[in-house]
Amino acid sequence: MDTGSKRIFSYSYEEKLLPQEEMLEKRKSKDKLIIGLPKENTYQEKRIALTPASVELLAENGHEIILEKGAGKAANFTDTEYSESGAYIVNTKKEVYQADIILKIAPPVYSDIEIFKERQTIISALHLTAQHVDYFKQMLSKKVTAISFEHLKDENNIFPIRMSISEIAGNTGILIASEYLSDSKIGKGKMLGGFPGIPPVEVVIIGAGNVGEAASRAAIAQGANVKIFDNSISKLRRIQRLLNTKVYTSIFQKKNLENAIKNADVVIGALHTQNTRSPVIVTEEMIQKMEKGSVVIDISIDQGGCIETSRITTHAEPIFLRDEVIHYAVPNIASRVPNTASHALSNYFAPMMLNIAEEGGIENILQRNKGLRNGTYIYNGVITNKYISDYFNLPYKDIDLLMAAFHG
Repeated sequence: MDTGSKRIFSYSYEEKLLPQEEMLEKRKSKDKLIIGLPKENTYQEKRIALTPASVELLAENGHEIILEKGAGKAANFTDTEYSESGAYIVNTKKEVYQADIILKIAPPVYSDIEIFKERQTIISALHLTAQHVDYFKQMLSKKVTAISFEHLKDENNIFPIRMSISEIAGNTGILIASEYLSDSKIGKGKMLGGFPGIPPVEVVIIGAGNVGEAASRAAIAQGANVKIFDNSISKLRRIQRLLNTKVYTSIFQKKNLENAIKNADVVIGALHTQNTRSPVIVTEEMIQKMEKGSVVIDISIDQGGCIETSRITTHAEPIFLRDEVIHYAVPNIASRVPNTASHALSNYFAPMMLNIAEEGGIENILQRNKGLRNGTYIYNGVITNKYISDYFNLPYKDIDLLMAAFHG
């Protein structure tokens, strides 16, 4: 395939410091990538990994992007936009999976795995707690390299994609709470925020991580009175510092939490745990003491939920009433704003693809990039994530040792 556009070579700062011979050698080693963007078939997933603008950037640098027809529709990107940006539009998922790198949002499903090419690279979410041992066995049989984007780290040792998604989820959670709280039929008919002469709305946030921080910022910006709970003193200190304002913080002390929940207009469940189910912090008894029309947004529902009365809802039917309290518990809350979320993801994935090409392919960049190795859970058909290996009793090899052997 030929995009019909000239390939643009640009040197990084480090490359410019190399002798001319080494610069030429580096230029010759750059890979042309063929990237596949399949249409998501997981229920409620509306995001796409690359926007048309990012596709154009990659195409201008000589890479090929194969997009399944309609893949960007749910995020309000048309096939025409992608075609004009240099993507090839195909009708079937099988055609997309001829690409060397598959870039998607939701984890592959079994029908995807069936059409994997051997030695292909799959970059997607992992959602480990939802997987089964047979899922990994099928992945291993195709000898693919699989990278979980929520576990990727940057040069500052943080999780950039997880942080972006968390910020969107926290902000969106407050917007949703505002919508339902103001409803005069099932809500309280209250404006989320402050107003002269009227006591501010009470917002309780369970969890002082990235989601909790974003939700706190959004609520404070609207004038709400925010109370934040977490079991980590260091996280509570951090969020107090980052918010740059005095807010009420507390560990999960039962009496304090009970009183805060009882008086809350809005409760945001924002706990995140590594690989395991979220602990239940807010009990049914606490919810029963809340006022009629109060709102509960359980963003932790992706990991089972941290509020006892929560149950999974959908974007089509997002809420239910329990003890006359509004409950919203849609997994993957960022997919409610798919266009914004797609832009945030694309801003990371496009430079990532360029870096892979700059380094001469996925094997080379894995050898040099520790943050990318951190997200790699299968390498050429071998489990490289210790937790997956232990949990599913599958053979494991350390990816650092594999890289050393590959380049030894």
